[in-house]
Amino acid sequence: MLRSLYSGISGLRAHQTMLDVTGNNIANVNTAGFKASSTQFQDTLSQMTQGASAPQGESGGSNPAQIGLGVRVAGVSTNFAQGSSQSTGRATDMMISGDGFFVTSKGGQQLFTRAGSMTFDAASQLVSPDGGILQGWTADNNGKVNQAGAIGDITLNPNTMIATPTTKVTLDGNLPADGATGTLDRVVKVYDAVGTARDITLSFVRNGTDWDVTATDGGTTSTVGTLTPGIGGKLVASGPLSVSGIDVDLSQVSGYAGMSSLTVAGQNGSAAGKLESFTLGNDGSLIGSFSNGTKQVLAKIALAKFTNPAGLEKAGGSSYVATANSGNVQLGAAGDPGIGTLAGGSLEMSNVDLSQEFTNLIVAQRGFQANARIITTSDEVLQELGNLKR
Repeated sequence: MLRSLYSGISGLRAHQTMLDVTGNNIANVNTAGFKASSTQFQDTLSQMTQGASAPQGESGGSNPAQIGLGVRVAGVSTNFAQGSSQSTGRATDMMISGDGFFVTSKGGQQLFTRAGSMTFDAASQLVSPDGGILQGWTADNNGKVNQAGAIGDITLNPNTMIATPTTKVTLDGNLPADGATGTLDRVVKVYDAVGTARDITLSFVRNGTDWDVTATDGGTTSTVGTLTPGIGGKLVASGPLSVSGIDVDLSQVSGYAGMSSLTVAGQNGSAAGKLESFTLGNDGSLIGSFSNGTKQVLAKIALAKFTNPAGLEKAGGSSYVATANSGNVQLGAAGDPGIGTLAGGSLEMSNVDLSQEFTNLIVAQRGFQANARIITTSDEVLQELGNLKR
């Protein structure tokens, strides 16, 4: 049989693959996080009809004569260029700006995806549309995240409650330097670790030019310290002031004459509060807002990067799995080098370029037609050969 016949067949197969890849790209033009693919061709082995020879004496050298045997698909590569951003306004929609991947777990298998459309399931877990559970680090009761630990499922239980114990009380205002001898009392409400409130009374007793500070907590009165006049009307504490393990900050209290305006500026504790909503920080932290006004980190989303992202294998559901040529997964968080940042309320759209894909359709179609013409022409040649003997 003619070599051109089989070359044409290989061309048909290769351009059919190009049509398949292009058609899949166009079909996923609106798939969030989808990365377009492209087809690379290369020629196959060539048949040697004459070898090369070196110049000898008065004879020049000759080049090799080879006849190609067709084309084959060298590979289908994935383009991981950044897709455009689409604002959705949904708190559970997330977009990576950079080269990182979300990490999900489905059926015990670790998957990686660029599609950040997440929702809550019945178990209060953040999951992808195909049921993959978003992975990250859960914060402790103080909102601290240990990124050195193992990643796990991210769960935001709507019944989560926290209470912040009071560790600091701040007072502001002025104690009159020319006031009569007496006592000024200020009552501040503080909270313990379970959110139980109690009142602490801070008493300021004038002692000459100084002010002695005492505190009454639950019927027990203790000496806190002494305030003495400083430079520029400021009052200086005799040392660190505290009561029942709570620091008392009087650094903003002044001692000018003619005015008594001492007030409780605030304290950092709070009663128990229930989780109401959450926001996503640029570093991947999920920050919960509680009914008591407290904001605290609940978890941190883990992101992955690879030495060779093009080596990842598509696993369906807009997800990938690591392969021997992608390199080992490197876990980190948003903001780490080579990973990128996170944005909430947005999704990364497909990076398919329709104008390029339609051009590829034309190229593939014309290539298919040209190779089909090779086959018909070869067939006509064979028919002529068959007609030589009648």
